Amino acid sequence: MRFVILASVFLVSASAGCTADPFSDRSVESLAAEHVPETEPSPAATAYRIVPVRPIEDARAIAAAARPPVDRTADLAPPLVDLARAEPGLKLDLRYATADNFMGVPLYRTARAFLRAPAAEALVRVHRRLVVHGYGIVVFDAYRPWSVTKTFWEAAGPVDRAFLGDPAEGSRHNRGAAVDVGLYDRADGRILAMPSAYDEFTPRAAADFRGGTAAERRRRALLRRAMEDEGFAVLPNEWWHFDYRDWPRYPVLNVPLEAAEGVRNPD
Repeated sequence: MRFVILASVFLVSASAGCTADPFSDRSVESLAAEHVPETEPSPAATAYRIVPVRPIEDARAIAAAARPPVDRTADLAPPLVDLARAEPGLKLDLRYATADNFMGVPLYRTARAFLRAPAAEALVRVHRRLVVHGYGIVVFDAYRPWSVTKTFWEAAGPVDRAFLGDPAEGSRHNRGAAVDVGLYDRADGRILAMPSAYDEFTPRAAADFRGGTAAERRRRALLRRAMEDEGFAVLPNEWWHFDYRDWPRYPVLNVPLEAAEGVRNPD
């Protein structure tokens, strides 16, 4: 998910008193080949939870009655592709289909993940490139119906809205062009630790945060480089969030996940 923090806070927190990260500007093969001993992983932050200003069912009702924005500049509409069908080796850990998320309740009725076809094809290439190095891609979130983004907004108060995307604009997830990912170990299926947890609303979540262990930073750099090589760009404040190129050219969608496969345009 996308959240907004003052850039100066992140820059100071991420870089104060630190030298350049030795894992930056390295190739996928170089990063994958380097052995960095595992040490004690970074302590996990307390899970962030929004304190709803209204019952979640009321927020859902407001979202259901609202209409998503229409972006008249969007001129590309490739179909949404089911990621599990495109590449069965992708691991799905879809937090918004469970209560393990910042709202504390399931937001999706089904645990399926979709992306626009060009983005899905690129993500499959990333996964297959990493397989030879013993890693795989785990997907935390992908296409998100606009009504879910609107539900977040309506449930949140003014303070919590600072962490959320504005539904009046529509998010990159709503366009099917953003994906939240991490790495898993192909040997045992274990999701691998990074300098912060997924959806952790702290400075440690920044893509260039220089804390955490060396092994965590190497894995984060490996993921980022592999994704960038296939046309994705990381969101600076979230190491897990990647936008596919041309995302502004895709329209905002509000089709539910149960009916998303093959959809191109809004209703």
